[in-house]
Amino acid sequence: MMETNRCKLVKLQETDYVDVKRLYSDVKVREFLGGPVSEEEFNAKFERMIKSKNDAIYWVIRQRESSLFIGLISLALHHDGVSTEVSYQLLPEWWGKGYATEVVKEVIRYAFVEFRLAKVIAETQTANLLSCRLLEGVCMKLEQKVQRFGAEQAIYAIYNLSL
Repeated sequence: MMETNRCKLVKLQETDYVDVKRLYSDVKVREFLGGPVSEEEFNAKFERMIKSKNDAIYWVIRQRESSLFIGLISLALHHDGVSTEVSYQLLPEWWGKGYATEVVKEVIRYAFVEFRLAKVIAETQTANLLSCRLLEGVCMKLEQKVQRFGAEQAIYAIYNLSL
């Protein structure tokens, strides 16, 4: 488990199914992620997340004091098969309050300290202005734009300066 000022990040467990399903069925959350997924798609995805070993780590984000579910954050192998990507989804009621910034910073720190990674990336649609602003706010720099998933994607990166 990791903690920030206001959040605790706990490794994903089977008991998180209902909470995580809320993310994958929420229209606002999934607006730039291909839309809500069917129950069948979600079940397959959740099973892959639970069973992931060396290729990904998933943490449930909970409010530290109340344990209320906020969202999900992960470190996983990117589509390029080389880079490690930080990804996040938060329920809309937690947007704009600094929670995403707080947990993204902590997961990047974890990646640099625990795994001694040289670089962490994040990919988001260029149309997702809130996510682009968040990534820039945690000192990630836009490295490239690509067409993927039917939309223009921005790939941001941050480098471990302590290596």
